[in-house]
Amino acid sequence: MRHRRGALAPSLLTCLALASCGRQVAAPSSQAGAPPPAIRYEAHLAAGGLAPPGAALRNPHQGDRAVAKSGALLFTAMNCDGCHGGDGSGWVGPNLADGRWRYGGADAEVFNSIYYGRPKGMPAFGGTLGAEGVWTVVTYIRSLPVPGDVPTESWVMAADSAVGADSVNRKHQTNGGASDPYQWLENIHGAKPIAWVKAQNARSTAILQADPSYQKDYDAILRVMDATDRIPYGDLEHQYVFNFWQDAQHPKGVWRRTSIADYANAVPDWDILLDLDRLAADEHENWVWKGAECTPSLKHCLLHLSRGGGDAVVVREFDPAAKAFVKDGFQLAEAKSSVSYLTEDAVLCGTDFGPGSMTASGYPRIVKLWKRGEPLTDARVIYEGRHDDVGAQGVVFHDAAATIELVQRDVSFFSAEYRAIAPDGTTRQLPLPLGADLKGAQGRNLIFTLREDWTPPGAAPIAKGSLIAYRVPENGQAAAGAPVAVLYTPDARSAIDEVAAGRDAVYASIYHDVTGSIHVFRAAEGVWRHTTLTLPAGGSTHIVAANAWGPEAQFRFESYTMPTTLYADAGDGRPAAIKSLPARFDASGLMTEQFFATSRDGTQIPYFVTRSKTLAGPAPTVLYGYGGFEVSETPSYSPNFGMLWLSRGGVFVVANIRGGGEYGPAWHQAALLQNRQKAYDDFQAVAQDILKRGLTTPRQLGIMGGSNGGLLVSANMVQRPDLFGAVVCQVPLIDMIRYTHIGAGASWAAEYGDPARPADRGWIMKYSPYQNVKAGKRYPPVLFVTATSDDRVTPVHARKMAARMEAQGHEVLFYENTDGGHAAAANHKQAAEMWALSFVYLTQKLGPG
Repeated sequence: MRHRRGALAPSLLTCLALASCGRQVAAPSSQAGAPPPAIRYEAHLAAGGLAPPGAALRNPHQGDRAVAKSGALLFTAMNCDGCHGGDGSGWVGPNLADGRWRYGGADAEVFNSIYYGRPKGMPAFGGTLGAEGVWTVVTYIRSLPVPGDVPTESWVMAADSAVGADSVNRKHQTNGGASDPYQWLENIHGAKPIAWVKAQNARSTAILQADPSYQKDYDAILRVMDATDRIPYGDLEHQYVFNFWQDAQHPKGVWRRTSIADYANAVPDWDILLDLDRLAADEHENWVWKGAECTPSLKHCLLHLSRGGGDAVVVREFDPAAKAFVKDGFQLAEAKSSVSYLTEDAVLCGTDFGPGSMTASGYPRIVKLWKRGEPLTDARVIYEGRHDDVGAQGVVFHDAAATIELVQRDVSFFSAEYRAIAPDGTTRQLPLPLGADLKGAQGRNLIFTLREDWTPPGAAPIAKGSLIAYRVPENGQAAAGAPVAVLYTPDARSAIDEVAAGRDAVYASIYHDVTGSIHVFRAAEGVWRHTTLTLPAGGSTHIVAANAWGPEAQFRFESYTMPTTLYADAGDGRPAAIKSLPARFDASGLMTEQFFATSRDGTQIPYFVTRSKTLAGPAPTVLYGYGGFEVSETPSYSPNFGMLWLSRGGVFVVANIRGGGEYGPAWHQAALLQNRQKAYDDFQAVAQDILKRGLTTPRQLGIMGGSNGGLLVSANMVQRPDLFGAVVCQVPLIDMIRYTHIGAGASWAAEYGDPARPADRGWIMKYSPYQNVKAGKRYPPVLFVTATSDDRVTPVHARKMAARMEAQGHEVLFYENTDGGHAAAANHKQAAEMWALSFVYLTQKLGPG
């Protein structure tokens, strides 16, 4: 999955990836019964965006029965009763002046709760229910008796036993209304939770690091990660290749560049632009590299630096020629920001501009044009999205032919509007479907794939999964000819996995039955023609880089047993191998086969098995999966699995279950929302198929997954514990009833559904691991791996599940790294530690190969 707004994208080698109504109060202190910190009322006025009429907030309809009747209709029409209960029998929420739950009370307090106290999806906050409408609802509420079960003076979420910890409405609570005894672990940096983490880490490392294999495995992984003969992948910009590199001498890494011609040499002459280790030491900061974006002239670059590896970054402007930060240059404080150069001296930026400027998902909703030298507060607002959007961002494409300036409004994780920015700063929505997924641009053409079938006005229908080019009108004038061109439409067994646009061509990695090839699309006289590059077959093809300023492009090929090779295309369509990864393990005795398992509904599910050619009888096996967010699990060369598992006689299986993108949008959509269980059925079908084939036994079968894959393996562990002998669950989602309250969870409602809606909650409750794990039932032993600094999924899910399972008497180990963000590792040593712990655990539980 592309990294749009808190994507949970995994990598096999790097491990992978609305709160209830009115709940916007600060977290309570650790002292039971203590009130939350004071809330500045002015901040909520700003968040509302429009102060209601009348400083005294007087109800103009006090006691008016006719208005109360209208309020009842509004209460239902605006879905207020979904959270507050039918006939007004639920809670209104916390008064934002003092943080207490209120039902009734002063009219002004009820008004404040309704008008300002809704974090996601409610009409008042979005501006569609104005002050007059809110007063009408208030009049209705005041006409009703106060229910006896409403805690009008309770502090929200006080201590561990808060009433309503999982939901505003009691009727939606889990476990018969019981509170969540492990919700205190959601205080990520709190003293008590951190003490719990340290104790868990000490117990886990004492068991795993004491194993004689641990140090050998750690050393082997670190040696490969720090090896100087790795392929230094980079970005092609003008005449340069830019690369970020980490090794033993540079654990935090260096940002560097060399010429495209020199890059082809065995040992390029790198020019180091920034030494992150030195910068971190000089500034006493735990900087983790998160990327850079440069102006078309390469005069300035915006560097993204994270404290500890989370998604929130500090943005600072850098001068590559001077190798120094720009004095008084563009700079943004730590936030989940988006920023792109519009010109040499102006950027489009979205960041935390203050109260009300971020969406419920935690991303910017306001895009501003910020000119060099002016205060950020004076930057011009170009666009404002809604609070319940995933986010809004400026998108700028520069190449030799044109500059395209857009605002992208992410309505949900899988839908977006695109607006062209005119010279006067106004925006105009482009006539594209919400499911169009922007991949890049070439000249005046925007390149998309389609998640849904689409019939452009006056044109033939286009099938979902297709690759299209949309020509952006120039200065408001449409070009001659049809604005939409279809470049490629996959068949039922194929999918477009990656797309990149260079100066002269658009490149797509297209897979058939989960093995890839590279297709090249070129426009000539308004007609797009395409060819297929000559590359190895039977593995994965990936687009490494395409130069927007020159003819060059780079690709790589790999398989489960073939080390990665990098190919360079000078623009003539004849890619040549220029760098290859040395073999990290002996694969001469290994083989990879593709099989198909039959899922519960009859769907054929592909999976890959890599094993010894001479395997006789069942062997320890790791089954890996993801199954979400359109992510395809394509063949990859993993030194870790090769050295520490396959070379020791183990079997490695990768399941291409629904929810992923292996067969295009339909494959993903088949396991969305109420159909989520199909992804788990598919995974179980693969497990049963490899057992039938005699490759392993339930005692020897381990499962591993991270992020959404962590949800996958924990759900399977709870549903079918009889199938598995051990579980490694990495940076997972697990508490699916509260996931929208945690990290960037609100942005994933289009994938899983929203537990605040009763219908969604019903299907989520059927599989949510945290709510379904039980005492007295035998589960396979499980190792949870997570990171304190993960601000996307956060460590909360793994913490709570580990604590609950431990209390229920199950066999659990838990390890939480402090750094690394959603990758759970910020440098090679941390990554080596995480993987060594995982492989030692698997060997202990499943037996040596």
